[in-house]
Amino acid sequence: MKLGIVGLPNVGKSTLFNAITNAGAQSANYPFCTIEPNVGVVAVPDKRLDKLAEMYDPDKYTPATIEFVDIAGLVKGASRGEGLGNKFLSNIRECDAIVHVVRCFEDGDIIHVEGSVDPARDIETIDLELILSDVEMIERRIDKAQKMVKADKKYQSEVDFFKRVLSTLNEGHSARSVECSDEEEALLSTCALLSNKPIIYAANMSEGDFAGGVENNAGFRKVQEIAAKEGAAVLPICAQTEAEIAQMDMEDKIMFLQDMGLESSGLDRLINECYALLGLISFLTAGKQEVRAWTIKKGTKAPGAAGKIHTDFERGFIRAEVIAYDDLMECGSMTAAKEKGLVRSEGKEYVMKDGDVVLFRFNV
Repeated sequence: MKLGIVGLPNVGKSTLFNAITNAGAQSANYPFCTIEPNVGVVAVPDKRLDKLAEMYDPDKYTPATIEFVDIAGLVKGASRGEGLGNKFLSNIRECDAIVHVVRCFEDGDIIHVEGSVDPARDIETIDLELILSDVEMIERRIDKAQKMVKADKKYQSEVDFFKRVLSTLNEGHSARSVECSDEEEALLSTCALLSNKPIIYAANMSEGDFAGGVENNAGFRKVQEIAAKEGAAVLPICAQTEAEIAQMDMEDKIMFLQDMGLESSGLDRLINECYALLGLISFLTAGKQEVRAWTIKKGTKAPGAAGKIHTDFERGFIRAEVIAYDDLMECGSMTAAKEKGLVRSEGKEYVMKDGDVVLFRFNV
């Protein structure tokens, strides 16, 4: 999974990126201090995998990973190449989802490119640049489809659909807001439109506001309203606090989170939001050789999950030997679980569940 972190300059993007990846990206109080996109790969925390490692003492421990891309601050006119615009918009196209960092704190020492803090205006500025960039892409797609109509009339429905998308974009609405049939949704996904990507708004607050109750922050409430209308996710966060947490050892980190009244760090909460937003789950494989978490879409059937490990597993799929993680932990070992009849033999139509511990049988 690849997530693009976007926002205006000086909203806390690089501070947040540093905190969640410990990658040491440049962070400074002036626009465009991030020139090239910074990339950090983060292991997805999974206590289930830790417990399996204790059980099997494996030679190799492989968690699922997320790739974060910190993209330089976008400004008004980015779609026309203002700032370092088009270059960075192309970087976002490669991401599965967007984490839009919105500034919800006042600080006279940190300049704002618009001269004042206004989350609604800032969100509109970024959204508009993504939409304007998409207009150009959809216009090219319509031209291509119209040429294909001359050879085959079946492409007329494609032209009509993309014109409907273009009309929505020209009205200032994102491609996400276009009502689509399953077939049209599949067609739209071939365009890699920026405004069609799932989005999480990271409402970045001061330490005082975050500790004092996020609901009291007017900027956060405004971001919540916007996210609710769009069906987007919103995550209250304090990038500065996350930066401090990132420097602590595990014991101090747990104590600090408890003092803050938090059960998990911003990274953990962000990952959970991303999994929920993208409809992702994890299944697990375990043995002496390796314990590993694999990320799949909800609704994936057993052969498709097997294909995540190796294409041969899917091609020669015979069956999946499956046990729920909780059942395995309760039994204490796979042998005990088999004796109790809790290890099931599932066929090609089995839909994988989050936390399934599985062994695939295949023949090629």
